[in-house]
Amino acid sequence: MVRGVLGAHEVHLALAELDRADLPRSKAGARHAMASPFVAALARDERLMRIARDVLGANAAPFRATLFDKSPEANWLVAWHQDTALPLRAQLEAPGWGPWSTKSGVVYAHAPAHALEGVLALRLHLDDSTLQNGPLRVVPGSHRRGVLTDEDVQTLAHEAGPVYCVAAKGDVLAMRPLLVHASSKASDGTARRILHVEYAGSFTMGDGLELAVA
Repeated sequence: MVRGVLGAHEVHLALAELDRADLPRSKAGARHAMASPFVAALARDERLMRIARDVLGANAAPFRATLFDKSPEANWLVAWHQDTALPLRAQLEAPGWGPWSTKSGVVYAHAPAHALEGVLALRLHLDDSTLQNGPLRVVPGSHRRGVLTDEDVQTLAHEAGPVYCVAAKGDVLAMRPLLVHASSKASDGTARRILHVEYAGSFTMGDGLELAVA
């Protein structure tokens, strides 16, 4: 967790820009947010880039952004899981990749561990994340176990003590996609908005596969 990356005024401006952004919305937020010029510029803010480069190296660059918008009108939960699907420029059959799908015109495949190990997500908190508004829960160190089966994910989450990722608005949480994580419904009726930006050390995944910007 990196505290105070954005100031309160910057968060206020970011929320206003996201409200104006022409992004297809669902109850849970908006996927493929890199289509917004504001989001694309924010993802390349030097403060975020510095965090990404510290982990992924000098060539780190953002490729996908998702707005999560938990509110009294859309109060959802997420079961324990790993993030294993990546957006790709084209579908090519390659060992360890798949199953394949298409979301809003973007091709996706579940990726092998070696590809996911080159990715880092930065979760920019646009509201305070408290124990009452459905914060992220994680199993520390679980990203080092590779791609797990659904059964193994549930067993690990049950046996390990989860950590609740409480944060103030403007804080950034850096996490690997293979980190086992979940979130509950909010219990206090407050909003919990997060811009989830993913970075890669290289867009080239091998076997002719290349990440798409989404």
